[in-house]
Amino acid sequence: MRTNLFRGDGVARRAVMLAAWAWAIAPQRMARAQTSTRIKIAAASNLKFVLADLKSLFQQATGIQVDVNLGASGNLARQILQGLPVEQFISADEDRVAELFKAGRTLDAGQRYATGRLALIVPSNSALPLAQGLAAVVRSLKPGDKFAIANPALAPYGVAAEEALQRSGVGPLVARHKVLGDNVGQATQFVATGAAQAGITALALAMVPEMANKLQVLALTEKLHAPLHQRMVLLQGASPAAQAWQLFLASPQAQAVFIRHGYGLPQ
Repeated sequence: MRTNLFRGDGVARRAVMLAAWAWAIAPQRMARAQTSTRIKIAAASNLKFVLADLKSLFQQATGIQVDVNLGASGNLARQILQGLPVEQFISADEDRVAELFKAGRTLDAGQRYATGRLALIVPSNSALPLAQGLAAVVRSLKPGDKFAIANPALAPYGVAAEEALQRSGVGPLVARHKVLGDNVGQATQFVATGAAQAGITALALAMVPEMANKLQVLALTEKLHAPLHQRMVLLQGASPAAQAWQLFLASPQAQAVFIRHGYGLPQ
């Protein structure tokens, strides 16, 4: 169930405008932030490639290095509650941030930074009818074929994948076809390596050059699932450097990188 805690979040767009102003004066802020030249964060697996680009831009501008612990949002939230030493959590959904906020582990309720997209994927040499869409691919699976998604109990992209299957008319996957990844990155690898014959992943993971020779990709319409509002939050004790990093992620410069990687702007 998706939480209502952040519904009507009209401050998100204003936060982006504020972040743009804050980023413009970042050089002055960085003089004070240099006491912490390395920050540790936890981030959802769908962000692997976009964060690589963003970390590089931020380090070039500030000299601050960002170390990322990637995983399923559910697992990361649980680890943070158990004491994982990170300064920021970049979740693939809002529910996990809400859990940490209610537990008093965050500075505030956080802010949306992007909207996720789904993609249907098959191996590059597959004969499955990808162009015909999700329902056609699932109905063309042979008895021994596997269809990979992220575990819905841990990853919001898994929840969205199940919604897409339902709304496309396929309904729940039968047990003999379904294989679950611990996170959306692992689900992607199942298909890229041929361990699964098809799957649903984050568009941001499927469209990178590293996958060009491994996957055929079809972006799925957002009408097939509830919006994937992705939210980030600073944890208690976050350093000035971590705060500057979060402001950077909401800046127009960073938003352009998110869009290039297949995300939508925060809604």
